[in-house]
Amino acid sequence: MVESAPSPAIGLHALNLRDPLRWLALGWRDFLQAPGIGLFYGASFMAMGWALMIVFEHAPPYTLGLSGGFLLVGPFVALGLYRVSQRLEAGEVPQWADSVMAWDTRTSQLAIFGFVLLILEMLWARTTLVVFAVSFDGMPDFKGSLMALLAPDNLAFIISWGAVGFVFASLIYAVSVVSIPMILDRETDSITAGLTSIRLVLTQTLVMAWWALLIAVLVGLAMLPWFAGLLVVGPVVGHASWHAYRAAVMRPEPALAG
Repeated sequence: MVESAPSPAIGLHALNLRDPLRWLALGWRDFLQAPGIGLFYGASFMAMGWALMIVFEHAPPYTLGLSGGFLLVGPFVALGLYRVSQRLEAGEVPQWADSVMAWDTRTSQLAIFGFVLLILEMLWARTTLVVFAVSFDGMPDFKGSLMALLAPDNLAFIISWGAVGFVFASLIYAVSVVSIPMILDRETDSITAGLTSIRLVLTQTLVMAWWALLIAVLVGLAMLPWFAGLLVVGPVVGHASWHAYRAAVMRPEPALAG
């Protein structure tokens, strides 16, 4: 019996350090072309931030783990923004309903990928609770005080929690940075998309680390005025992530006529 040859790896383009800034410029352009849709998704990001604040007031330990949900839920909320950028790229007029239902075309693969990210998020949250329990001999009550939680006396906890967060955030970023727009854009399975995303981060680490830093800084600054900045920063970064995928991942070769 003749075994079939394995499918070739999806090609990746070479990137440079100027590219992430170009992606942001393109994301801003897309936002200006469909501002109403962008503000809808920006309001969704802002609502997520408010929800985290409410949880923090009542259960700080859980909030530190669940804050990773931005990395989990964010790319799926941004799915509609990817659809908008895809329509604009094709010269079409994006529609709100089409963006909201973008998931409907690739439901099974998105569900599989979402399940993988959910497992990672659950592990992150559980590990954070363990760090709390070990650092404070139980679950302390900080009464919603972030300053008390991050006091210098808690240096060991801060280092441990930061290390755990860095590991899980980096893993989720590596798996998902181009996966979801890739699943939306082409007939590929979630495993291939995730492995392609990881390969991109491992082979072009400096550029992708720069892109991650830009996202972190922009989102962090947008959170300061009661998450209001996410109204604009959220959709711009979402659109820019589509252009990051387009710039990094080679398009499939057109099928030859038989």
